Amino acid sequence: MAVLETVARQPDRQEIERRPVRLSIFERSAVGFLFPVALLVIWEALIRLGMIEGRLMPAPSRIFETVYELAIAGELAGHIGITLWRVLVGFFTGAMVGTVLGALTGYSGFLRRVLDPTLQALRAIPSIAWVPLFILWFGIFEASKIALIAVGVFFPVYLGVYGAVQGVDRKIVEVGRVFRLSGSDLVCRILLPSILPGYVLALRAGLGLGWMFVVAAEFMGASQGLGYLLVDGQQLGKPDQ
Repeated sequence: MAVLETVARQPDRQEIERRPVRLSIFERSAVGFLFPVALLVIWEALIRLGMIEGRLMPAPSRIFETVYELAIAGELAGHIGITLWRVLVGFFTGAMVGTVLGALTGYSGFLRRVLDPTLQALRAIPSIAWVPLFILWFGIFEASKIALIAVGVFFPVYLGVYGAVQGVDRKIVEVGRVFRLSGSDLVCRILLPSILPGYVLALRAGLGLGWMFVVAAEFMGASQGLGYLLVDGQQLGKPDQ
């Protein structure tokens, strides 16, 4: 009987083969790098073989060499620092305004009817169309760049908070009112936990757009930043920069 129980407990061979192979965190990360590394190798090989002209499309090795030279000279850290500062200031400005307006329009039907149509119309304006207006209003210095980044961050955060507040289960809110929760307790115990997942996703989307908008913002007469390096490389004929 003991032998039969041992045999019965042993997993079937087909069942073992059907089990998915579980990779460690390091292995999953390594698999994600395979495709971009393969593209870089192919890119380098095509240029080395002369199939692609390296003057306008430099090899990855040349790009890495230029980045290394900028880092050794101390220029790269300064450009990264000023770009990071612009992104952070623009992100916090846009996220703060988007959070407040999204919460107000999602909670109040009156404010939703008053503000939401205008904000939805402004959202349809292409981002590049704001550039001449911000230059006219704020000049070509830091204020116009931060304003453009804040606009890019504002709309995904606003829409995320607005949708999260609208998606709160009304039955849970009614239960809170039955238990006679005050307004602050209702917000802290019911509304905030309910909208937190959507809010985090909105912040992540806003931060991604903030990095996209900072490059466009640094095209507006910047003398420092990663966007400035792109413009400088274009004007001086240095595609590896």
